[in-house]
Amino acid sequence: MKNLLLFLCFFSVPLLMRAGYDRPALPRILVFSKTQGFRHSSIAAGKAAIMKLGKENGFLVDTTENAGYFTSDSLKKYAAVVFLQTTGDIFNADQKAGFEKYIKAGGGFAGVHAATDTEYNWPWYGGLVGAYFVSHPKQQVATLNVIDRSHISTKHLPAVWIRKDEWYNFKNLSKDIKVLITIDEKSYTGGINGELHPMAWYHNYEGGRSWYTELGHTEESYTEENYLKHLLGGIRYAMGNLKK
Repeated sequence: MKNLLLFLCFFSVPLLMRAGYDRPALPRILVFSKTQGFRHSSIAAGKAAIMKLGKENGFLVDTTENAGYFTSDSLKKYAAVVFLQTTGDIFNADQKAGFEKYIKAGGGFAGVHAATDTEYNWPWYGGLVGAYFVSHPKQQVATLNVIDRSHISTKHLPAVWIRKDEWYNFKNLSKDIKVLITIDEKSYTGGINGELHPMAWYHNYEGGRSWYTELGHTEESYTEENYLKHLLGGIRYAMGNLKK
């Protein structure tokens, strides 16, 4: 019996060690916030909020404003890339190619607010994000209609969501997007997109996943429970944790 116990101890230790080494790593996302145009003061709050979401929900978060990181080798370790308030032309040709390759290989994209104010001369990106920013009125309270509450980013929201933010008008809206939230232009001043004015959406794009929310201009957004759950759901969708 003593010899049997020694035998089991001898072989169980390496097995336990091996099990530890084989444990799957936590998924990782990249938060990218380079700006070549307007720079939002809420970027810092957004980064901190997403890092906290990652810590609380089991994924790792890297942040960068270095577009040189957009290579196939760098991006392949990320389940999703979050464009947090990016603006302007932020990539060169090689970086664009690296990002396209990442999405086409099944990568995920989550765009926040000014992600639609980015790369106007890159049609592929316009298709990925789903629309381009054209204008906005002053910040004000408005009524949002959550028209799809089955998605992971909206299932917690009320059907009618009243909040204050900066409300974008869009151009070049893709016909392929699946709209989650619209804004009631009768509830505020300055909307130009009409009865169907989308504020959040998702779609599959060239092998990858894309989710976008217009919400999140204000620093206060990143302490708002409903908004943070909305953002977390969008990130999780982009990561591929849940398709819908």
